[in-house]
Amino acid sequence: MGANDSQSADQGQIITIPRHVAIIMDGNGRWAKNRNSPRHVGHRAGVESVRTIVEACAKKGVQALTLFAFSSENWKRPKKEVGLLFDLFMIVLQRDIKRLKKNNVCLRVIGDKTAFPKKLQECIRMAEEKTAGNSGLVLQIAANYGGRWDITQAARKVAEKIKSGELQPGDITEATLNAELSFADLPDPDLFIRTGGEQRISNFVLWQLAYSEFYFSDRLWPDFDAAAFDLAIQAFSQRERRFGKTSEQIRTIKN
Repeated sequence: MGANDSQSADQGQIITIPRHVAIIMDGNGRWAKNRNSPRHVGHRAGVESVRTIVEACAKKGVQALTLFAFSSENWKRPKKEVGLLFDLFMIVLQRDIKRLKKNNVCLRVIGDKTAFPKKLQECIRMAEEKTAGNSGLVLQIAANYGGRWDITQAARKVAEKIKSGELQPGDITEATLNAELSFADLPDPDLFIRTGGEQRISNFVLWQLAYSEFYFSDRLWPDFDAAAFDLAIQAFSQRERRFGKTSEQIRTIKN
């Protein structure tokens, strides 16, 4: 699947809208530190940015938004911070479920959810069930997720199929492995955004970012608003996505 083209009302120019946007929401802790506040204050402020960007994606016609909320490496953080993150996650799920249903947003949580407290697991399950029928934006929250974990669990599933005789080793293709990844039913991210000034992907959707356009913002996540998101979309629109072809081939296809 490719990206969508839409008309910019104020400038009359064509803006290419990515089908799928993936974001590492970096900078909550530094945002709080700059205000002499504890880190959890930054995480709470970051929730407002999540709501803003979800709304912006829905308005622009983005098909899917994947947010990196808690990596498999984040367990190394202080236990108190991890616990507060889980509490905040549960509160947001409970409070925002009506908002998601009203705005036709389908919520999914990807990652190894078995490591979460049972109460949080149940809260996730209920939120996913209540929004499963929504046909608008797919909002994926990557929690206890890692790109290497995703590839590993997919390889394990393929191995089980070989063990059962359903597959032979020679049957394995990229499509075989891709089908077992966390969101095989969605297009790969067209646009990857990382806030907070860092320029790395930190074990985020490794397989799926193979042909994504990267955009790095110096803004800390709580300061990443709709205007900042528009700048990312504009930058994406100016990229020439060749997928191995030449520029001349791309222009011929467009014409």
